[in-house]
Amino acid sequence: MVFSSLQFILVFLPIFFTGYYLTPEKYRNAVLLAGSLSFYLVGTINAPGHFVLFVAGIVADFLAGICMEKRQRYKKAILSCTVVFHLICLCIFKYSNFVLGELGKICDGFPSFNEIILPIGISFYTFQGISYVVDVYRGQVQAQRNIVDLALYIAMFPQLIAGPIVTYSSIKKEISRRSHSMRAVEEGLKTFTIGLGLKVLLANRLGGLWNEAGTVGYESISTPFAWLAITAFSLQIYFDFYGYSLMAKGLGRIMGFTIPENFHDPYLSLSMTEFWRRWHMTLGSWFRDYVYIPLGGSRKGKLMTFRNMLAVWALTGFWHGASWNFVVWGLFYGVILITEKYFTGKILAKLPEAVQILYTMILVMLG
Repeated sequence: MVFSSLQFILVFLPIFFTGYYLTPEKYRNAVLLAGSLSFYLVGTINAPGHFVLFVAGIVADFLAGICMEKRQRYKKAILSCTVVFHLICLCIFKYSNFVLGELGKICDGFPSFNEIILPIGISFYTFQGISYVVDVYRGQVQAQRNIVDLALYIAMFPQLIAGPIVTYSSIKKEISRRSHSMRAVEEGLKTFTIGLGLKVLLANRLGGLWNEAGTVGYESISTPFAWLAITAFSLQIYFDFYGYSLMAKGLGRIMGFTIPENFHDPYLSLSMTEFWRRWHMTLGSWFRDYVYIPLGGSRKGKLMTFRNMLAVWALTGFWHGASWNFVVWGLFYGVILITEKYFTGKILAKLPEAVQILYTMILVMLG
């Protein structure tokens, strides 16, 4: 189910919220978890193994958190095993088709294989699970002893399939206790409706123009139409993703949760560095906290900073999609951000704001 579907809006939401608000407050976490698991089960009805994998990941995180606190001597090994489990699952389901396809290109007689179906939301719930066990290992949060509450953090349906990526520390208090009010419901419905409008009225319409360019054929379209199509595609991605993030935020607000902002007017940015602080902000924060800083960040000299930034951006590109063009896309932005950080940033800051915005938008659209 996608949030903009009639099935979700007219069937799932009325049934879920009726049950949620008729249930006494102390049992609402259980209702929310049941609704979230049902939501995911519907999406994996043709691939039940994906649902089993999802639940197994939650159980692994729950046990790992408790074991790390009880077995301090082995907590690094427990953390490593849990993170490796998550990454193996992600790599098998998201990247096996790509790797096997590339091997087939370079190895004559390489056996054919059935394409592996990607589980819904695995890129998002994998990162949430990893962030939880890492934070427990670091001592930043206490391990959750109630599996319902931990499962709710990972499985909560508003942010399960398209983000934002939420850390356990940012939401643990609201999982334990949160307030409900008609004002919050009103605010949540407004936010959800705005997000739905961005998705259905803008993103879907702009997507039609981009698809038309593909139908005509890239080798046949004129230069003005090519730029128009690229602009439409850039706006479609923004309104689609921003719309989903707003719908998630609105649904969370209705239930008393504060789901973080994921976009902050990125197309008004004055540089690519600023753009990536405003676009998919929760993903950027995740890579900063769990990859860039552990690698050493910018603390070990310019050369190591270059390495760390390129590593983060190569991984960012590969996270977005399993193909070489996504790796190149990530490195493209990594090189630009390094260039801005050490060479062109001060020059760019002296230019008129309109020129800075134009510079940023051209690079975004080319990317």
